Amino acid sequence: MMKIFTFCLLLFSVFISKAQETEEYITDHAEFAQTLMRDHKLPASLILAVAIHESAAGNSRIAQYLNNHFGVKGPNNNTEIRSSYRDYLSADESYSHFVEIMETRAPFNNLFEKYDQYDYKGWARGIQRSGYAHSRTWASQVIAMVKKYELYKYDERPEDYVEPVYKSAYRRKSSKARVSKNYTVKPGDNLSVIAKKKGTTVKALMNKNGLKKANLKPGQKIKL
Repeated sequence: MMKIFTFCLLLFSVFISKAQETEEYITDHAEFAQTLMRDHKLPASLILAVAIHESAAGNSRIAQYLNNHFGVKGPNNNTEIRSSYRDYLSADESYSHFVEIMETRAPFNNLFEKYDQYDYKGWARGIQRSGYAHSRTWASQVIAMVKKYELYKYDERPEDYVEPVYKSAYRRKSSKARVSKNYTVKPGDNLSVIAKKKGTTVKALMNKNGLKKANLKPGQKIKL
């Protein structure tokens, strides 16, 4: 029991430590993210969340050695690590280049016409769809980061701002699709005839309906 308690305490300490590191990272970079937001109309919350996600809040190797906070690939002159990611003179330069990519490269530059500077959810999904990341959960993770650390408070939203509502990318199957179809046996029917009509097998019909014999009666209902 004592070992379990110690292990849980250790995990909790690690969690708190990481949260504190992320909070410090946000404090260090929020002001510049806001400056970029005002100049380029890209949500500060989105900029910060992407940087936190891609750089592990500044703790990744490419952030530490290359000042690369957005996972941008390219040549570098660093002799301390071998990497396919480009280097920057400072974190601010990395931040500025991310915004430049959004503004100058297709299809990212089309997103400015679709989303405003307060719509971090739309931006995250739009950037993912435009091919910034291969992970299907990338946008969800970035959005979760904004919510977890309340990064939207840096977006200077108007008091009457209403967040756009987007349809879910996944649709639930209708109740009709979940209900098993039944077939009413007609005079002259047998399992072989029914199986041929419905594109299945006699064995499958018998298993699905718990039948031990192949005999059927008119009016009998069987599951397909």
